[in-house]
Amino acid sequence: MNIKAKVISGFILGLLLMQSAWAAGTKYDMRVDGLACPFCAFGIEKKLKAIDGTSDINVDLNKGVVSVNMAEGKSLSEEQMKKLFNDSGFTFRSMKTTPN
Repeated sequence: MNIKAKVISGFILGLLLMQSAWAAGTKYDMRVDGLACPFCAFGIEKKLKAIDGTSDINVDLNKGVVSVNMAEGKSLSEEQMKKLFNDSGFTFRSMKTTPN
């Protein structure tokens, strides 16, 4: 393989790797009432981790916001989250999605 072919191959490989980084899924920010202590946060994190495709779960007790990243091709629904939080004793208020 000559030098030009190696450079082009490296460039294409780099583009493919960048594309996979850009297609990283969706971030969900959910407003939840009733989150008051680290034990509350731990319980919610445990339930969210059980859902296929979740990562980077963050519970901000002061703001009442739970953030979670979902893998590409996976999603969370408002009904699913409303049930998860309500069954855990918290009040689900809203959900905002942003691409990662």
